[in-house]
Amino acid sequence: MINLHIDYLQQFISKTDIDKAGQKALLAKVTLLEGTGKGNDFLGWVNLPQELSQEIITNIKADVERLAPKSQLFVVIGIGGSYLGARAVIEALQSEFASMESGRHPFVVYAGHTLSEDYYQQLLSLLDKKDYSVAVISKSGTTTEPAVAFRIIKSHLEAKYGKAAACERIVAITDAKRGALHDIAQQEGYRMYVIPDNVGGRFSVLTPVGLLPIAMAGYDIEKLLQGARDMRDICVKDNTLEGNPALLYAAIRNILYDGGRKVEILENFVPNLKYISEWWKQLYGESEGKEGKGILPHSLSFTTDLHSMGQYVQEGERLMFETVLSVAKPRHTVVIPADEQNLDGINYLLGKSLTEINHNAELGTILAHKDGDVPVLRIEIPEVSEYVLGQLIYFFEFACGVSGYMLGVNPFDQPGVEAYKKNMFRLLGKPGYAE
Repeated sequence: MINLHIDYLQQFISKTDIDKAGQKALLAKVTLLEGTGKGNDFLGWVNLPQELSQEIITNIKADVERLAPKSQLFVVIGIGGSYLGARAVIEALQSEFASMESGRHPFVVYAGHTLSEDYYQQLLSLLDKKDYSVAVISKSGTTTEPAVAFRIIKSHLEAKYGKAAACERIVAITDAKRGALHDIAQQEGYRMYVIPDNVGGRFSVLTPVGLLPIAMAGYDIEKLLQGARDMRDICVKDNTLEGNPALLYAAIRNILYDGGRKVEILENFVPNLKYISEWWKQLYGESEGKEGKGILPHSLSFTTDLHSMGQYVQEGERLMFETVLSVAKPRHTVVIPADEQNLDGINYLLGKSLTEINHNAELGTILAHKDGDVPVLRIEIPEVSEYVLGQLIYFFEFACGVSGYMLGVNPFDQPGVEAYKKNMFRLLGKPGYAE
């Protein structure tokens, strides 16, 4: 299971601080579970791991069996929560070099998350050469980035395979009853999955939004869901900071924030976890960054970024705290070989595994940053697997809901996201946005 270690915080927070914040976290948890807080119409994710029907899982597996044999690539069209969760899980589990390897399952690529013309030219050039199918994910179907991407890729797909065959290669994940994508899918006869009305995008990875792409990439979504179920049982049933890591994480974050630490850096020492950090940044940034409040979520990948941002973390302005995402056990072992000349001076590492070296780099970094007046939390996961990632996803989601209520904001809306859209629509001449 996930363990949250606070051993390196003694000089920054007291037991009294923790006890007071723990009581506040428990009240926020009650608000969350009883649905009495702001945004309570978007709490469907809380019980989602238990309530997701077996029929949906069966249908997803059937679509994988139908589409995978005729797809070298699977294009996921979406932005924000419509793709980040799936990408986080897939990139955590797959080889760093999966794009250059031929596997039994389609390689997942992404669209709808950018408006870069060069990106789409390069993607279309790739799709010219590969067989592919598509998942288009949007509640409304009118969000600019995925709508533009779907129009471009739909046109390419129909030109390549013909309209009827293209329809067989498109899956729409959208609203149950309304919206442009819902209407297009109904009209064209696409396979459809529903995004529940009471689940916001950044909490949707355990719905078909995330589960279909993850399954298409060849990973076990039932193990992912079981991990989330087991973590939900802990988060919902345990009211102690000792036994409930989500409560403890929310409490510690808010103590540090109240003490002037306005930036949280999520760090990993395993590069596959980069997109876990990207998903986490959206989850906490959109949930807490409002009303002039909120911890700014940032991320770094170590040891790589120790040679770029490490100097600032060590000696820059003291405005941050760190959360280290630590993996106990790797999937593979690589040992340092012998070299008689030892010109590089690393024979003292002879016979040691890279994980042993990496774990010591992690501990050395934690100790250095603590001595540099940076509070450090450490989230330890036993391994990178579907089951553990399911736990981690639910842990972060539950802690986010609790932390947002402790902060005094609505963790489930994002009104500020609309500001840039209005300006963009006016500049592009969209009807109704002239003024």
